[in-house]
Amino acid sequence: MIHMMNTGIIPACAKDLAKYECCKELAGKRTEVYANIVKETEKLKDVMQKLPSDLKEEATFLLETVLPTMNALREQVDMAEGLMESGLYPYPNYESLIYSHHF
Repeated sequence: MIHMMNTGIIPACAKDLAKYECCKELAGKRTEVYANIVKETEKLKDVMQKLPSDLKEEATFLLETVLPTMNALREQVDMAEGLMESGLYPYPNYESLIYSHHF
């Protein structure tokens, strides 16, 4: 997930935000949402550095700590998907995944 953020989502956010450089008032919540993606990605990186070596402790840590951190990041990315120009979004969106067999 961290790799997807660093190589796909965050660069796409930067490209999208750059389109509003001359008219920032039209950017809406992009600056806030895109900054939150970077912040939540950093949190996830930090959390992943703390994985316990014991298998049972690791499973508990993944469930109780990593999963909520990933969900917080995903929430921001879902918001970004709704804001971003579709041609910039680097991954298939939910609509194309669900209904691609109709196209």
